[in-house]
Amino acid sequence: MGDQTPCAALSIALNKVKPYLAMVSLQFGYAGMYIISLVSMKHGMSNFILSTYRHVVATLVIAPFAFVLERKIRPKMTLPIFLRIVALGFLEPVLDQNLYNLGMKYTTATYASAFVNMLPAVTFILAMIFRLEKVNVKKIRSVAKIIGTAITVVGAMVMTLYKGPIIDFIKSGGATHHGTTAESADKHWVTGTIMLLGSIFGWSSFFILQSFTLKKYPAELSLTALICLMGMLEGAGVSLVMVRDLSAWKVGWDSRLLAATYSGVVCSGIAYYVQGVVIRERGPVFVTSFSPLCMIITALLGAIVLAEKIHLGSILGAIIIVTGLYTVVWGKSKDGKNSETDEKSNALQELPITNNARPMNVDDGMDGPAKIVNIPASKSSFSTRGT
Repeated sequence: MGDQTPCAALSIALNKVKPYLAMVSLQFGYAGMYIISLVSMKHGMSNFILSTYRHVVATLVIAPFAFVLERKIRPKMTLPIFLRIVALGFLEPVLDQNLYNLGMKYTTATYASAFVNMLPAVTFILAMIFRLEKVNVKKIRSVAKIIGTAITVVGAMVMTLYKGPIIDFIKSGGATHHGTTAESADKHWVTGTIMLLGSIFGWSSFFILQSFTLKKYPAELSLTALICLMGMLEGAGVSLVMVRDLSAWKVGWDSRLLAATYSGVVCSGIAYYVQGVVIRERGPVFVTSFSPLCMIITALLGAIVLAEKIHLGSILGAIIIVTGLYTVVWGKSKDGKNSETDEKSNALQELPITNNARPMNVDDGMDGPAKIVNIPASKSSFSTRGT
């Protein structure tokens, strides 16, 4: 190890840093999506059409990779799997994103992005209901997850029920424009909050159903492409019902095209791939722990680009949510360590037994040639293939 060249040492250091750089970059990508989407909706783009176009782009980006890379491992499609994909296409691409966009439109990008921090806690509650998460109140890690979930809910209530004075981090000239926006947001604040909560529950349900579906259809890239395809078709149907004006579908070289392309490529195409790679290397807890960074980036971009005014209640609620989130993440990280310890202890207690037999010559004391008898190996012997 001491004879490593500078290039080898640099390569090792980059491999260790890559997951962090990937997740930080992804949070900037999500924050950019929130801002660009809100700008496009302020310029008249329907959130339903935006979601549909987003998955048109995502399908076109992901499908070729799924077709080529997973052509040999793609399982056979069955009716139960197809129905699950239909449900997945409705939960996240249609229900979650449309409710989120409406909630963000009625509140602010900062407020909406802060609500995303409730996602791990809500997912944890649903995972307990569907027996995907084990809870033992005698273990401190389980208590931490329960307390963290409760703290997160309290933070969301603070953000909803208490606005407080406006905190001006950055003075800007957009006060007049934002005044009208703020008054409109005040009138729909509760409605926007309810929509954001519905969005979070839809997204959490998506993760739960996805975990069950992957057990029957273990081809992540193909499943992602199919979900985007179904989301595009179902979203188009909802959009045609909700938006009767066909001229609303027109997209020019403006913020509408930018929002659809950016969110489809970055937040549905690249994001799915990056999250999958990092989850394989570090696990989902590592990925989840970066979500508060997105809220901070969105708040800064919202104040600079959109001249959004941040209320004290949003700041206090966000701090409480982040505290609860990291309490849950800490409990989940302890879960991972304990499960690894349990696996190692079980491996030591249940050593594999070799089935090899050794032929030996045995003289039975009678005349004639010695007989060859197969004597099985001792039960205490074990294979070292895994070591």
